[in-house]
Amino acid sequence: MQVCLFLIGASQQQSLPDIAPLQGTDGLRSLVVHEPIAQRVDPRIAPAGDAPSCVLQLYFDELAALEAAAGPGGPIHRALREPLTAGRFMQQVMAVRALLPPGPPAQARVQRCTYLVAYEGPAEDFNTWLAHYMQHHAPLMSTLPALREMEIYTRIDCTSGLPCARVDAMQRNKVVFDDASALADALASPVRESMRRDFHDLPPYRGLTPHFAMRSTYGNLATH
Repeated sequence: MQVCLFLIGASQQQSLPDIAPLQGTDGLRSLVVHEPIAQRVDPRIAPAGDAPSCVLQLYFDELAALEAAAGPGGPIHRALREPLTAGRFMQQVMAVRALLPPGPPAQARVQRCTYLVAYEGPAEDFNTWLAHYMQHHAPLMSTLPALREMEIYTRIDCTSGLPCARVDAMQRNKVVFDDASALADALASPVRESMRRDFHDLPPYRGLTPHFAMRSTYGNLATH
């Protein structure tokens, strides 16, 4: 199972960090950069005013490789030193459950549109929560029209030397489409209505569930 480092940019940040120095990081298999889109795509949920300025997803095949890259003075810290030390990012490492094929493997840059969701939690009983989600909600989500990718992320413990605050969402999801129009059509579909009904049957939990529509740029950085 892959692991993913989420680096979540503060909402007031104005520019993307230079990610070119991450090229060649040992064990880094792929990188996705998400930037918010202004248009409203969800008829049920208004765009959040505190959307992150960007979200970086760094995928590794092994936790040990991620921990090494995120260690004190490691390649992630060296590559992104200024925005990390300036407090412009928060971090979380999560296990990846890819329920549809992963993103584009091409070396060339590819753009898609993503809906990122976080369940901040906690749940009263996380085992019951996750079992219901995987057995009932995820299968519904996987039938959204024109869906290209779908991943569910859950927390894992790890070490990190990155000088930025940690966040602790109990679960994250993403669904990916070719463009914002395809995402909007999916969110207006009957499948979404079924998902909303099931949402009200989820086991008890607390915390917010922010939803963010993002423009996503893929780059395959695998070198090993």
